[in-house]
Amino acid sequence: MSRFDCSPTPIPGLYELQRKSLGDERGFLERMFCAQELTELFGKRSILQINRTLTRRQGTVRGLHFQHPPHAEMKLVTCLSGSVWDVAVDLREGSETFLKYHAANLSGENFKSLLIPEGVAHGFQTLEENCEMLYFHTAFYSKTAEAGMNAVDPRLEIDWPLPIFERSQRDIDHPMISSDYTGVVVI
Repeated sequence: MSRFDCSPTPIPGLYELQRKSLGDERGFLERMFCAQELTELFGKRSILQINRTLTRRQGTVRGLHFQHPPHAEMKLVTCLSGSVWDVAVDLREGSETFLKYHAANLSGENFKSLLIPEGVAHGFQTLEENCEMLYFHTAFYSKTAEAGMNAVDPRLEIDWPLPIFERSQRDIDHPMISSDYTGVVVI
């Protein structure tokens, strides 16, 4: 029995995963990742880093973040507690969905994750207070490869569900997309 239902989204390589928990009156057991069950999606990639975040305030936006090749990464993103509106933006040069986004509600109660491929930026908005996120990465963080898109760039047309309450200075400083931007070349 597979512990994951994997549904493709309109963005190629981007999947929504529904985790299947096993439970009884004591609580539940939930598989967060399984290389064997997800090999079709991950291929030969390995999880190299796992990060956890806490965002305290409702309406906060984090992102949109990605890493340039050769440090491009696939991410498996999960909300452990609270709820977020999770967003992935296709930045891949030549992609049929270039600069399009897909969003999914992730929460500690709906057992969903988002699998984000290389060349796709990621961000989220907290829908309630104290949201904890868990990220599985296929590449190590590289300061020299980190990049981001401005979450309020009008060219992306992201319809954030709440007024934006807070963003980091780093995220505010991400530039708007120039008219000659052609995207990220994914190796």
